[in-house]
Amino acid sequence: MSANPGENLLHFMQPQIGQELHVGEWLEIVQQRIDRFAEVTGDVQWIHVDPERSAKESPYGATVAHGFLTLSLLPYLTQSNHPDYFRKNYPGMRLRVNMGLNKVRFPAPVIVGSRLRARTTLQNAEPSGEGVQIIYKFTIEIEGKEKPACVAESMVRVFP
Repeated sequence: MSANPGENLLHFMQPQIGQELHVGEWLEIVQQRIDRFAEVTGDVQWIHVDPERSAKESPYGATVAHGFLTLSLLPYLTQSNHPDYFRKNYPGMRLRVNMGLNKVRFPAPVIVGSRLRARTTLQNAEPSGEGVQIIYKFTIEIEGKEKPACVAESMVRVFP
């Protein structure tokens, strides 16, 4: 038995550094989702919640999703909270803790009706106490667009 319980997980993850681990399913961004996010966060700027005004005055000709709505969809878009995801990606895991984000950018707007999906790349995995600290790069693509909606670097700690 190893002295560090996270050693097996670390050995599992290290060969995958730099590799794309997952490409999610497409999700259409509808006005109802944008409106619900606006209501919860209080960000009711017209470019998000007023389709008529946005059609006339917005440079996009329609409403756009909040950048933070796009970011908040990462668990859904990556399917990272599904039990099968845990078993496959973190063998022997007991607990995963979100440590936050190192970098976040929103290169392109998400116009209502757009479809998004996320790509996950493993950036790093290293020991952290009895667990493993992992850094992922998430790229949220917009179907048919060259620029992504969001690029984020996320840090988690996983404990066996």
